[in-house]
Amino acid sequence: MPDIDSVVSWLVPALVVLGGSALLVVLIVWATKRARRGRRARAKAETAIAETGAALVELDDAVDELELELGLSGALYGGDPPAALRRARMTAQHTRDDAFAEFRAMQESAALPVLRRRTAQALRLRIGRALTAVADGRAEHRAWIDAHTSAPAQVDAAHRRLASLRERIGDPAALVSELEERADPSEWSDAADDGASAASSLDEAERLLGEARRKARDPSASALDDLAAAERALRRAEQRSRALEERHRIVLQAKQAVAGELEAASAAVRSATGIRAALEPDDAERLGREIETAVAEIASLRREADRRPVHANEEIARLRDRLDRALADARTAQQRLLGARSALPGTLAAARSALARADAAIRPGASLDARVRLDAAREELAKARQTADPVEALDDARRAIRHAEDAKALSDHDRLRA
Repeated sequence: MPDIDSVVSWLVPALVVLGGSALLVVLIVWATKRARRGRRARAKAETAIAETGAALVELDDAVDELELELGLSGALYGGDPPAALRRARMTAQHTRDDAFAEFRAMQESAALPVLRRRTAQALRLRIGRALTAVADGRAEHRAWIDAHTSAPAQVDAAHRRLASLRERIGDPAALVSELEERADPSEWSDAADDGASAASSLDEAERLLGEARRKARDPSASALDDLAAAERALRRAEQRSRALEERHRIVLQAKQAVAGELEAASAAVRSATGIRAALEPDDAERLGREIETAVAEIASLRREADRRPVHANEEIARLRDRLDRALADARTAQQRLLGARSALPGTLAAARSALARADAAIRPGASLDARVRLDAAREELAKARQTADPVEALDDARRAIRHAEDAKALSDHDRLRA
């Protein structure tokens, strides 16, 4: 039987070795976790996300350029664009829409930096493939045009598109005049700018097409740049005309709905007053202050609702949102359901109005943050329209308003900074 000294002489070195190995493993695990969560890992993740965001902006602009190409193609092909462009547009649009949703989720994710970086890199690869598809589709289309059509034919097709667009748009000043009669300038001043932009863009397109026609007769000159610039002017005219028509529709609908929205808001205040009587003193006092504010705001809105119906409806939506938050858990499920059903139509209208303003404000060169917010607003409004539960739909519509207002504010900031 071995003596104690020999056992100790064998055991101590073994324990030292095992202890050192365990400590080394702990240090390796700690260092690995630190590396995965540390400042360098976070910096790499943020860099990957920023690169993916830049690619997403490029794809968003590429989709717009592809729409431009399709407009020209529609004129050349008699309204039937080639399959290559249709496939490229479908791929690009689907990838872009999915990428915006994934990018928002990635920004809000609390995952490890290394996982966020891998997610960003995978998304960047998908965006790159979509950009390649767009480039290939446009190149194939351009090659077909060069092989099968002449410059004069392209100019003639663009002239037909210009004539058709002039006929469809009509006189933007007529819509502006009607808005002037029906509402305060604060309701439609941006729409007046859109109408003027549509008219000047049509004139610019006509000038560019005249230059393109002159170059088409000269074998040593290329009409391609003037044709592309004319198509951009036509597309800008169409966009601005649609924005004017949308604002005209929003103002007229708001004018029809504002009286009902004011009455619904007053009913909501009366309901809150009844609920207040059953609350604890502190809660009753807080709700009472909100009720007093709401009563004063409704009285003020009644005085200006006829000339500022869009503003009134949007303020009513905000007022009812604050009132709901002040009531919090004081209402029963039935009361919340009835309140949501009452507030939903006006809030949806306010969301559509806010989204229309944001959409018109986003221009080429807008920041990624503005585009992400605009996409979020579209998604929330779509959910609000599809959700059967009025309470959930109301929450979705209110989030759409906040996202749309953020998108417009960011776009305005980008424009001022530029």
